[in-house]
Amino acid sequence: QALISEAMEAGHVAIAAETTSPDPMLADIVGIALAIRPGRAAYIPLGHRNGEADLLDPGLLPGQVPAEEALAALKPLLEDASVLKIAHNLKAMGVVFGRRGVALAPYDDTILLSYTLDAGKGAMGLSDLSERWLGHVPIARKEITGTGRAAIAFPAVPIDRATEYAGEQADLALRLWTNLKPRLVPERMTNLYETLERPLVPVLARMEARGITVDRQTLSRLSGEFAQKLGGLEDEIYKLADEQFNIGSPKQLGDILFGKFGLPGGKKTKTGAWSTGADVLDELAAGGIDLAARILDWRQLSKLKSTYTDLLPTFIHAETGRIHTQYALAATSTGRLSSSEPNLQNIPIRTEAGRRIRTAFIADKGSKLISADYSQIELRILAHVADIPELKAAFAEGMDIHAMTASEMFSVPVEGMPREVRNRAKAINFGIIYGISAFGLANQLAIPREEAGAYIKRYFERFPGIRGYMDAMKAHVREHGYVTTLFGRKIHFPQVKSGNPAERAFVDRASINAPIQGTAADVIRRAMIRMEPALDEAGLSAKMLLQVHDELVFEAPEAEVEKTLPVIADVMAKAAEPAIWLTVPLAVDAGAADNWDEAH
Repeated sequence: QALISEAMEAGHVAIAAETTSPDPMLADIVGIALAIRPGRAAYIPLGHRNGEADLLDPGLLPGQVPAEEALAALKPLLEDASVLKIAHNLKAMGVVFGRRGVALAPYDDTILLSYTLDAGKGAMGLSDLSERWLGHVPIARKEITGTGRAAIAFPAVPIDRATEYAGEQADLALRLWTNLKPRLVPERMTNLYETLERPLVPVLARMEARGITVDRQTLSRLSGEFAQKLGGLEDEIYKLADEQFNIGSPKQLGDILFGKFGLPGGKKTKTGAWSTGADVLDELAAGGIDLAARILDWRQLSKLKSTYTDLLPTFIHAETGRIHTQYALAATSTGRLSSSEPNLQNIPIRTEAGRRIRTAFIADKGSKLISADYSQIELRILAHVADIPELKAAFAEGMDIHAMTASEMFSVPVEGMPREVRNRAKAINFGIIYGISAFGLANQLAIPREEAGAYIKRYFERFPGIRGYMDAMKAHVREHGYVTTLFGRKIHFPQVKSGNPAERAFVDRASINAPIQGTAADVIRRAMIRMEPALDEAGLSAKMLLQVHDELVFEAPEAEVEKTLPVIADVMAKAAEPAIWLTVPLAVDAGAADNWDEAH
């Protein structure tokens, strides 16, 4: 009670919660640390047990505060609008407390402060930031829990050691906050933090807690089918190789491709083994080597089976019956969210196998899944930032952008255009955003490098604004060490001063793409922050479940689907406004169905 009074008086408190699991949907709270001023923290133990006799479960160690009493006492403080809660990576804590009926607010998150100010400059863990800004190496968790077979769960950590560790975690969050928060105003990053970073935390926490239903039977059937297909591919590979070998072994594969068959393009790694990465196999497959093409097919299908059809059922939550992915706000330098446990952002959408995995994600009875995604958002942003009249006009008129580009470049009429001509323009349109080289484009289109170089040259002649934009970004990153999105997000590139030419070439390419990809990420963040209030205002009960790059997935009652679709599409289409008025309209495709694939 004295601690709570002190925090109320101070108007801020830093928190660290120690839990039984890194998964907030499964975690119980073992203890809570509070820090009100630097150098002084306290630990409230709630769930420490006798580690010696764990199997007999002798119950809680004496001298602890009963969890229900502690949370009842802390709830008014944690929800008090006049007391700022400070934590490092607060979202997971928000989910844990939310499951116990406590809504943490208002708050500052030191990982987001660091991300806003220094994205791209290095790791953002609490110990990384502590070493960088405070010159202090904190106690590592493994120092008190141990590692490997000798590791113990946090509830078995003695209370005095837990106090030392957790108290330091809260103390460091407070010290980092006093160090980072004052930088927002002079560095002109307050707006980004307040409008794009901080408001997204509770939105994502709610999405994670909702989860999504997957159909076990569909996944089991797909696993069986993929296993059969893999068997067929293996037979084909053995026949082409004229021997059996371990396809998953890079060493054995390299020995066959470059040792036995003496194929071109063989490069050895530092260990002396042949390199058999995707780029090497892609090049061989593009050169007509069937063995390389089949191995690429085998690798992709094998990965989908092990990562998704076999593994997804293990993520189904025992109580909710749903899968709850975790989103990281500060894992990429461009502002894109990443998903883990499980990662739902890497299911390929352009392959049949990937689409079939999406059929396993289903709506509950009486509901539909709604998928809404931006159409070619990065190309639209490129047309705006590079100010390309032809692309702007095509987007404004709703034309097929790839056909229009092909028509401009190859002087072919849009009507009756051969598919391969449009596909070439599409590869160039998307490749240009990622700073593709003549070599890369030649590989992708399976054409000679000179021809690919001529395409890129012609592209820049037709759309000179793009070359101007690229040169401007390269010059900016070399002078300032960062580039910015339209919303002011800074993406730092410390490697710009590297003595390694390959690293500098990477910075050149990344500096072209980062402002475009980052602006697209900022747009969808803005849409997510505005979505729930817009649905509430319209009296609709749709719930946002997933974010996958340029796509949002919702679950809505069947009876409300028709009214919900236009609200979602409208929020997404206008998400950039009024901060930025794009000169190219944002188009949104939205559909509803019983499963994710059919809705998309």
